[in-house]
Amino acid sequence: MKTITWLSPKDAPEWFPPPEQALDDPAGLLAAGGDLSPARLLAAYRRGIFPWYSPGQPVLWWSPDPREVLFPEEFRVSRSLAKTLRNGGFSVVMDEDFAGVIDGCAAPRPHSVGTWITAEMRAAYLELHRRGHAHSIEARLGGELVGGLYGVRLGGVFFGESMFSRARDASKVALAHLVAVCRRNSIAVIDCQLASRHLASLGSRSIPRAQFQALLEEWVSLDPAPFVS
Repeated sequence: MKTITWLSPKDAPEWFPPPEQALDDPAGLLAAGGDLSPARLLAAYRRGIFPWYSPGQPVLWWSPDPREVLFPEEFRVSRSLAKTLRNGGFSVVMDEDFAGVIDGCAAPRPHSVGTWITAEMRAAYLELHRRGHAHSIEARLGGELVGGLYGVRLGGVFFGESMFSRARDASKVALAHLVAVCRRNSIAVIDCQLASRHLASLGSRSIPRAQFQALLEEWVSLDPAPFVS
């Protein structure tokens, strides 16, 4: 029977159990404990593992099967989104207000209680951004930040973490910009972690964890050329 693995402070930050050992219930839970140091976070992403937990819980590490991904060439632009991209008045930039984006993602949302982006998580991803690993896409209307997303780029993979929207289609506009950036930077796959109807409507799909791991082996260790907008 599968059991959760507890990470010890004595463990090297690069050590994680194999993703195939993730639990079936709750689905994808692999390990608990450890910390959110840059070394551990980057080691986790390279293995297709990500942190996700609520305030008061230990750090929980996940590797779901199947995995939701978006291949940039499969991004789906509806007529209404195409019209918004042309005439919606949005200006979109990258990495100008990472803190603002992560705060937007952490803000309360309708029909949800609390946030999984704890102060510890915020600080950890701000440090990854400072080191050039984490990036944000920001959508603005009239100069105001109204939507965006952030994630981690390693080699030819962008690991999406969260997105938010304070104006209609703002997160979709940000995602469209990310897809364009990924195409220009030879990013093979955008990791969406878990399936949702919203992402599926934009072209994401579920693939087996083993296939996702194979994609990581092929793409994540590529020479990290600058990630340019």
